[in-house]
Amino acid sequence: MNKPFLYNVNLIPLKINNEEQSVFRDKLNAIPYLLYEVESLKNGDKIVINKPGGKRNFGRLARNDFMVFIYNHSEKTLWLISHDEIKNDLTIKYENNSENAIEIIKGLFAVCKGEEPDIVLSKLKLKETIGLPVENIYKVYKWIWGQEDCNYPTGQGRWLSMNSILEFFKIKGLE
Repeated sequence: MNKPFLYNVNLIPLKINNEEQSVFRDKLNAIPYLLYEVESLKNGDKIVINKPGGKRNFGRLARNDFMVFIYNHSEKTLWLISHDEIKNDLTIKYENNSENAIEIIKGLFAVCKGEEPDIVLSKLKLKETIGLPVENIYKVYKWIWGQEDCNYPTGQGRWLSMNSILEFFKIKGLE
């Protein structure tokens, strides 16, 4: 038997009476997602997280895991953006303007080191670029890296993916 773990929770009361199978199922499916809004984007979208995120370690729920989404309020869509999607976007940026892309990655490095995305953005003099807004990349990675730090507290955490980006684009000597 799994041992229960102690953890603070925020309970939201929900009452749904039992009914015939399809009616009850439809009411359960209609329960909205509960998410934490953690960042606002200039276009009105939000970076949101849910906790726990669903990761399991050795069959037990990883209590500190969470998932990071970009939420478009007007379209009511959640995008669970991935490392590969961001890396592909950075690749397109690099192919379009390698110098600008390298500056974007240097800014990402600063976010990885703990600087707030808005401060990094205000310091950089980036040219307009194709693909995802740089603000989105920085703000979503802030939270993805937080997730990695929680999931891998004795490992590399955020540095595993940051170092992978630096290696992929052959960027060295950042401190």
